[in-house]
Amino acid sequence: MKIILYSTLLLFLFSCTEQQKDELTLHTNTEDHLAIEGVIQNYFDGWLTGDTTLVGSAMHATCNLKFVREGKIDRRNRTQYLSGFKPRPRLKNAEGRILSIDITRTAAEAKIELETADRLFTDYFNLLKEGNRWYITDKVSTNIAKPETIIKTEN
Repeated sequence: MKIILYSTLLLFLFSCTEQQKDELTLHTNTEDHLAIEGVIQNYFDGWLTGDTTLVGSAMHATCNLKFVREGKIDRRNRTQYLSGFKPRPRLKNAEGRILSIDITRTAAEAKIELETADRLFTDYFNLLKEGNRWYITDKVSTNIAKPETIIKTEN
């Protein structure tokens, strides 16, 4: 009888501990998810207006950006990437969307889209949490002309 009671008590304590860990993970993931959304929103706002301060604030100093150009993988470091932006009014008919975010402790990945009047960009971000702050540490990107743009240019 004591063995059954002791086993039941241990099982109860273990399940309470696991529930507390799950609640802590959920709370942390919610905070981290919101923080990552904020970083990505800064990226969107900067990208759509050419504001290198906003785009740069989302990216870690060691960030590398990779994409395919003319059939070959090309790479830009953060400085090279930011040098391609010029301040401008916010692009019309353009928006950024977060498609997914996956977080594991201090590492995360996000899939986003940036849609302009004539192109659709799909980016995959790797993010790391340094201290209490999330940064985009790597970006892999692809883009295509939107079908309606192709039709317009052919006519």
